[in-house]
Amino acid sequence: MTSDQPSITKPIRFCGEPVSSEQLALITQVVTHCGGLSRTELANTVCELFDWARPNGKLKTVECRQFLEQLQARSALSLPAIRHKGRGKSEKIALTAVSAERRLLQGTVKDFQPISLRLVSTAQERTLFRELIERHHYLGYRIPFGAHLCYLIEVAQPTETVVGALQFSSPAWRMASRDHWIGWADAVRARHLQRIVNNSRFLILPSARIKYLASHVLSLASRRLVSDWQAKYHIEPLLLETLVDIQRYSGVCYRAANWLELGQTSGRGRQDRTHTRHGASPKRLFLYPLRADAREALQGDGGR
Repeated sequence: MTSDQPSITKPIRFCGEPVSSEQLALITQVVTHCGGLSRTELANTVCELFDWARPNGKLKTVECRQFLEQLQARSALSLPAIRHKGRGKSEKIALTAVSAERRLLQGTVKDFQPISLRLVSTAQERTLFRELIERHHYLGYRIPFGAHLCYLIEVAQPTETVVGALQFSSPAWRMASRDHWIGWADAVRARHLQRIVNNSRFLILPSARIKYLASHVLSLASRRLVSDWQAKYHIEPLLLETLVDIQRYSGVCYRAANWLELGQTSGRGRQDRTHTRHGASPKRLFLYPLRADAREALQGDGGR
């Protein structure tokens, strides 16, 4: 493995576009710290970070994997060994009785304590998580390429019951209000981006009408995630982020859990390079520092 700054003499391009030294440094960091991912998963992660996608929104996974292998051939980084056992292709989630409506639960958090987060790790848990998100979340289920952790939300009273689901995954490469709040230039972002984790799915089941449950779960997650993320990816996350669709939700649970509201995105979406969808689907950005010095750590060497 080489140093964080690959020694490359010839200009590097991806699909004809120049790749900056900051981007190369981040690619090296992703490959180094996400050792459990396959080459294809690493390629998807890099594509998502840099918005390397086709006009139809599909990621340039094949081209990116070839690009990563070219970097490896030039001794710029070291990829995991090729996995000869192929992964199953993505397919529509079949909905079964496991994700069907549950009995109605009404009350406040104290009526159902203790409330816990179960890290999804078994095939049965993954099936339940996928079905719940596909059936009940307005965005449906998408394979979370790259670094990610999923949780099932459980209440203990009157019996142990799953009442929701949470997913955390890799952050966006650029987010103007987030980057401004941190004080990031491109070079600093490239060094520290993987210390941010995105809350990409949050579901409380319609049958769980439990007052204060959502904000309570967010507080549990902010305490639990750090150790789980470090255990899997060997990176200490410093900041959580999420985007809330303002046409559907107000973000009140994030405010109640002391997340910081940083304003509204342009609504272009990650794939809109021509600015034709400006304002089409604006989101409200919320951040949650996981350490008191998270902002300062993300600005300099303290976040490494």
